Amino acid sequence: MDEALLRSLTPTVIGVLVRRGADFAAAEDAVQDALVEALRVWPGEQPRDAKGWLVTVAWRKFLDQVRADTARRRREDLHDEQPPPGPVPAVDDTLHLYFLCAHPSLTSASATALTLRAVGGLTTRQIAQAYLVPEATMAQRISRAKRTVSGVRFGRPGDVATVLRVLYLVFNEGYSGDVDLAAEAIRLTRQLAARIDHPEVAGLLALMLLHHARRAARTAPDGSLVPLAEQDRGRWDTGLITEGVRILQAALARDRLGEFQAQAAIAALHADAPTAEETDWVQIVEWYDELARLTDSPVVRLNRAVAVGEADGPCAGLAALAGLDASLPRYAAVAAHLHERDGDLATAARLYAEAAHRAPNLAERDHLTRQAARINTRRRS
Repeated sequence: MDEALLRSLTPTVIGVLVRRGADFAAAEDAVQDALVEALRVWPGEQPRDAKGWLVTVAWRKFLDQVRADTARRRREDLHDEQPPPGPVPAVDDTLHLYFLCAHPSLTSASATALTLRAVGGLTTRQIAQAYLVPEATMAQRISRAKRTVSGVRFGRPGDVATVLRVLYLVFNEGYSGDVDLAAEAIRLTRQLAARIDHPEVAGLLALMLLHHARRAARTAPDGSLVPLAEQDRGRWDTGLITEGVRILQAALARDRLGEFQAQAAIAALHADAPTAEETDWVQIVEWYDELARLTDSPVVRLNRAVAVGEADGPCAGLAALAGLDASLPRYAAVAAHLHERDGDLATAARLYAEAAHRAPNLAERDHLTRQAARINTRRRS
């Protein structure tokens, strides 16, 4: 396959989509999706008219995204940005669609990816970032999932665990600021909690509420990110915190611990601390140990290294970090923070710059760039 041909055709195809009415950013996304599809299909049989093929596929991708965005906005218009406490009286069919996409004929990973793309409105790139895999790999996974369920009667809904995973990822994508889906995920999780008496459903709802309670304090007036330790805790929503803690305590009392309850317990400890300095980091490390036992997730171990660094000092945090893959998202940012606390400013500045280069969104990149500049200023002074 001629990858140089693909690169050379990209600006032309973007221009065609723009002339057809797509805005430039949407055209770029659609063409990128088409290029990923070309990488999957062309090794078997490259089309005679490469440009025509790319234009057709990219335009189809653009229309799919427009439809997904329209559906998402319609769902978001059903409620205010700030999710109200208590039960949700109205139930639409969105949650039912989540269960149908989580079809028993699919693996949990494939069902989650398909649901995020088809119902959640996330792009293939965003889903790939959530799963820590290349975009081309995720595109193939979604395509296989679509082929698997094509022609299948959706009379058998999927399991709760898969739906919870999808809701969690949708919330995280909304909370990151790339796509405003956080409130929608909370709304659907409230509906699920009202219908299913399950401690992990309650744990996920508590986790979402506790994180969403800090939303107003997460960004400065200029849109820049504010780290947790620097946030104005007076802006945290105490009503959401109270509700989240109450739901979590009821779930933990059932003694059926799951990963979402463990994550919610960590969030609750942060919410309970009057100041960053008064955070109970020792107990947070203990909860991360429980979470690592439940999930064996490298991302969990990365976050645990931060907590260990706060509880036992930066050297202990760096030791906890040592066994992890340096290619993990945000690894460089965590390493930079720990090296800064350990007094190694040259390494910290280099790692902050590296983390900025690999940041998944503009706000995080700007924040990390400022951190690198701050450290370099300290070194020169």
